[in-house]
Order: sequence, then structure tokens, then C-alpha cells
Amino acid sequence: MADIMQPLEDALFPIVANINVYLSNYILVFLLIGVGLWYSIRTRFVQVRCLGEGMKKVFGTLSLKGDKQEHGMSSFQALATAIAAQVGTGNIVGSAGAILIGGPGAIFWMWVIAFFGMATIYAEATLAIQTRQKGADGVYHGGPVYYITTAFKNGFGKFLAGFFAVAIILALGFMGCMVQSNSISSTFATAFHIPGWIVGVVLVIVCGFIFLGGVQRLASVTEKLVPIMALIFLVGAVIALIVRIQYIPATFAMIFRYAFQPQAIIGGGFAYALKEAISQGAKRGLFSNEAGMGSTPHAHAQANVADPHEQGIVAMVGVFIDTFVVLTLNALVIIATLYTADGPLANGYVGDVTAVLNKTNLAQTAFGTIYGETAGSMFVAVCLFFFAFSTILGWNLFGKINANYLFGQKGIKVYMVIALVFIFLGTLMSNDLVWELTDMFNNLMVIPNAIALFALTKMVLKTTKGLK
Repeated sequence: MADIMQPLEDALFPIVANINVYLSNYILVFLLIGVGLWYSIRTRFVQVRCLGEGMKKVFGTLSLKGDKQEHGMSSFQALATAIAAQVGTGNIVGSAGAILIGGPGAIFWMWVIAFFGMATIYAEATLAIQTRQKGADGVYHGGPVYYITTAFKNGFGKFLAGFFAVAIILALGFMGCMVQSNSISSTFATAFHIPGWIVGVVLVIVCGFIFLGGVQRLASVTEKLVPIMALIFLVGAVIALIVRIQYIPATFAMIFRYAFQPQAIIGGGFAYALKEAISQGAKRGLFSNEAGMGSTPHAHAQANVADPHEQGIVAMVGVFIDTFVVLTLNALVIIATLYTADGPLANGYVGDVTAVLNKTNLAQTAFGTIYGETAGSMFVAVCLFFFAFSTILGWNLFGKINANYLFGQKGIKVYMVIALVFIFLGTLMSNDLVWELTDMFNNLMVIPNAIALFALTKMVLKTTKGLK
């Protein structure tokens, strides 16, 4: 199979990579920061004013076994499904790739994107509640296609909604799930020497079982899986950082220094290096927390809440957990073990080390310096399995909602079959092409979503606490 796929991969890779250069460097950064800054100002920095309220809402009633919902999900189940989609390979493999290409300073720009992204996702979640529709079967249908057509009630709105629906099906339902299964396969091959096709078969069977159970089964799985997987990774990362505690000040210093002097670690001229640091932070930040991409509103639209503001502040907590907790812990372990004075990347990603370390095994190498090569690889492989598997579940739901929008109930079965095929193919394809394809469609999703977010500012502000 690999011999058949290789010529196709070789032909596609340079084309897709060139498209992504223009999308990431000249469109994505400005749209993400622009929308986030816009809503931060217009909501009087809701991500600062109401974060505590959101934390209390989420953790004050935390339960791994929510009440059975007749339709839709509880607010926490919706958040768990959103976090399941957010916390995936972007937190481990994506942040590693950002650090390798953009230097440790790329993490600073991820933080910037996430801070403004919290205001963006607040807007997305509130709009998802306000514009959702309840089907005859009692199931909620909501997401960007519904608020895009609310913003533009004409042919332009239908075009933007259709463009978004196609992009998200390709980006998350198909290509995105390939990234997740690809990363699971790669790390399992390194840690356990399990062939990719075996991993693919197991994933297809388990995912197919959950997919067939609909929203209720998915919600039941994610509300249990997300807190457990986050706790396992949290404990492992904190232990690693305690072992390297003397390097923590230097680690934070590098993040801030190389955010504004990236040429000192990744080479090249100042302008080129800064562009790489910012674009990597934006691109991988988007893939990690998904704020502005238009994916998580599908989960928040399922929440059984009456007040849009209530789900908006819950959604902000999702971005906070994803970026400022999980992704940051992974980045700190990588930098504290590999980039500090005695690390193999102390002088940057140059020389012989480039033939050994890459974004797929970087985290395994970092944790391996603390727990031993074998145990470190296994720890990351297990964590990545939970992260990526939960993301596959969330992304499949998002794609299914849009397949239903485009083709109705008849199109869902076809979508499910194709999605499972892509999950299996992801375990066989090369890592680089899979990431480039996903990046391209992720970037394309942002455009119609951002246009609608700007257009519906007044609708968001009507529900924002502190402005009424």
C-alpha cells in the first residue's frame, strides 16, 4: 500500500505546501488576531471579566456521569465534546512542530492567539445557541452554517455556508481524522512496534461502534474520557517539570526572548524568523484550540442551556484548558529537557539532530529524558492515543452535522463510511502530507466563519454579561 501511495504523496505535497504558505502567512494570522481583538474590545475583554464565572460553571458541578439527556447534551457534555476535539495531536505533535520550525518563541504567539481566541470562541458558542434549529426528532442542529445564513439571508450566505460545510467535512471529518490516526500509528510504532495497519483496523472498529451510537453515546464517552486523559497527562508533565525545575526560569525566558528574537535560534534574517515564529504560533494555535475555525460551535449548539452567555463562558474554559494548560505543559517539558544548556537542541534545530528528531517523536524524546527512552515513548503514545481518539470522535460529529446540512439524512451513512476509510488510510500515509492537507482545509474554514462573526457582532453583544 505504501508503494502505491508514495507517488501521489510526492506530487501533492509541494502544491499543498505552497498554498498553505500564502494562507497561513497572509490570511490566517490577520483573521485570527483580527476577530479575536475585535471581540475582545467589543465585549470589554469577556475572557478576563468572565473567566472566573466560566470556571465556576464548569468545575463547580463537574461529574463524570452526567444526567441522561433526552436530546442533545448537558453543558458539561458539550464542553467535553468540544475539548475532545480541541485537545488532540495539535497539543503534542503540533506544538512540537511549531517549536522546531518557529523556535520556542512560537509558544508565546500561541498564547497570544489563544488569549484573543477565547473572545472569539465566546462569540462562536453564543451564536451557535442563538441560531440553532431543533429538528422534528428533537435533535439540535447548529454551527457556523446556521449563523452564516442568519448573517447573510441571500445567495451569498448560502454560498458561504456551503463552502464552509464542504471545507469542514474535508478538513475534520476526513483529513483531520487522518492526522489523528496517523499520529497514533506513528507513536505506537515507536513505543510498541505495532504495524500501522493493525492500529488502523482497531481504530475503525472502535470508532464505528461509537459513531453508530449517535450524539448520546459520543457524549457519554467524552464526558468520562476527557477529564481522565487530561489528568494522566497533567500528572506526567508536572513530574517531568519538577525533575527539571532548575531549568524552568530559563525555559520561560527562552519563550519570551525567542518570540521577538527568533533568528537567534532558528537562523535566517530577523524578518523571516519572526514571520516563521508568528505563523507557526497562529497555524498550530488554530489547530490546537480551534477558536475561530468554526468547529467547536457544533458541540456547544447541542448544550441544553437557555442563556447563550452561559455556554459562551463555558466555551472559553475549553480554550484555556487546551492551550494554557495541556499545550503549555507539553511545550515546557520539550523546552526544559531539549532546548536548555545540556539539551540536544540548545543551539537550535540544526546539524545531525535534524535526521533524528522530528515533530512526531520530539515529545517522546523529551519525556524519555525523564522517564527513560522506553517509558517516555510509551507515556506519550498512550496520552496521544487518548487525545487523538477523542478528537476523532468530536470531529466526526462536526463533519456529520455539515453532511446532514448539505445532503440530508441519506448523506450521513455515506459520510460515515468515507470517514472510516480516511481514519484507516491515515495510519498508512506519511506524516508531512497529512498535516499539510489538514492545514489547508483548516485555513479555508476560517474565512467564511470569520466573515460571519464580524457580521453578527450585534447579536453577540446582546447576550454578553456586563454590556446589557
